[in-house]
Amino acid sequence: MSSRILILDFGSQYTQLIARRVREARVYSEIHPPSRSVDWIRDWKPDGIILSGGPNSVYADGAPRIDAALLDVAPILGICYGMQLIAFMLGADVKRAGRREYGRAEIDVTEPSGLFEGFDKSPHFAAWMSHGDHIESPPDGYVAIASSVGNPVSAFRHETKPVFGVQFHPEVAHTPRGGEIISNFLFGICKAEPSWTTGAYIETEVARIEDRVGDAQVICGLSGGVDSAVAAALVHRAIGDQLTCIFVDTGLLRLNEREQVERTFRQHMGIKLITVDASERFLSALAGVTEPEKKRTIIGHTFIDVFEQASDEAGGDAKFLVQGTLYPDVIESSSPTGGASVTIKTHHNVGGLRPDMKFELIEPLRELFKDEVRSVGRELGLSEEMVGRHPFPGPGLAIRILSDVTRDKLDLLREADAIYLEEIREAGLYDSIWQAFAVLLPVRSVGVMGDERTYENVLGLRAVTSTDGMTADWYPFPYDVLGRISNRIINSVTGINRVVYDVSSKPPATIEWE
Repeated sequence: MSSRILILDFGSQYTQLIARRVREARVYSEIHPPSRSVDWIRDWKPDGIILSGGPNSVYADGAPRIDAALLDVAPILGICYGMQLIAFMLGADVKRAGRREYGRAEIDVTEPSGLFEGFDKSPHFAAWMSHGDHIESPPDGYVAIASSVGNPVSAFRHETKPVFGVQFHPEVAHTPRGGEIISNFLFGICKAEPSWTTGAYIETEVARIEDRVGDAQVICGLSGGVDSAVAAALVHRAIGDQLTCIFVDTGLLRLNEREQVERTFRQHMGIKLITVDASERFLSALAGVTEPEKKRTIIGHTFIDVFEQASDEAGGDAKFLVQGTLYPDVIESSSPTGGASVTIKTHHNVGGLRPDMKFELIEPLRELFKDEVRSVGRELGLSEEMVGRHPFPGPGLAIRILSDVTRDKLDLLREADAIYLEEIREAGLYDSIWQAFAVLLPVRSVGVMGDERTYENVLGLRAVTSTDGMTADWYPFPYDVLGRISNRIINSVTGINRVVYDVSSKPPATIEWE
């Protein structure tokens, strides 16, 4: 990659959006914690550095800081907390604002050049604010270049160095011209080249895998989802027959999942595939477990046990294990590479793996978002049937049963989920929805069927729209479609007498229920 941008994460809920906006401009970016040393950052050789927003006040005890020497490493753009941090480090007053700005604000550009190049004809624009502190006046050597009614220093720049700050959030959709501002920083100030493409990514990753693996044997755990399929195809491009894929039937899969995976990888992709039926092993390990984090850990550990045994039985001495870990998995399982945000939930393939496993991990998609993974899959020649599939979690249906996991519950949920997805496809809505699935709730309700009282299970339906899984909104089904889905499930699946629809967005909810 000829150009790359380093993003230092101070805990903003929008940090991942910054990375997306930079990548959408075809410049590679990575998110790292502010604890990275200046020497480490110099060695990383960024073309530019973006300091994210964050929930802290820069003057509070324990608030994250940076070394002032960072301001001389590369061009810098501070956003919200990042801007206040630059000012505070240089001696300016950052104080609690008398009027907190949250939501839409009108910004007036006073210097339509540099960061605001192209704003001369329309220097007044809408932006999204989210801050309780503000800068009283720019630090020495800096000048204000934009203002709002509630904040006279809504943006500033250094008089001679390429250091800029904005109090608003250009990365969010609520700042319609935010893309222009980010592009001005990337191309006008950092002189970055727009070379981040799917093809360039594949070429770089293939070379990296070849160099790391050498002549060693590699196994890949297939889950049936898009991520592991793309990871397998990418590694196969790099090392060919040194890769053996192992598909583990955990007993936690969707209806006909095993047959579809075997058909796709054996017949259409020509990849060596071993199928292991470990359903009894997984169900025994999960017996009586209800806590979702414990489920994920058990599944992660059992996966490794099965992989190691399957690798030994195949007569190989595999050194590496390939996983389809994505960036949202990493972000939710821990703070993004050690930054200031919090853990949301542990993904079994990030925080749930057995610490003493014998494999070294290869995670070629670890820094990608879901839509980027789909693009890589298409570039590698995967079928649209595989690439366009809705996401499916590694722990499978175990985390869609909100109680202990049993074979009877799995069979019930599998049947209901298949009907749900079939009806969505028949309505022509599947490709408009990012993810749809059914959840078996730990609730039973009274019903009446054939003039008789029933006391049976409640099924929750979830469908969301999203780009990358970091944020999502519930899908507004036509009422007749929802009614048809509910009616068919209740009449077809013995044991369910009530269907409900989840209308929660992410945040505050997550997409999966567990």
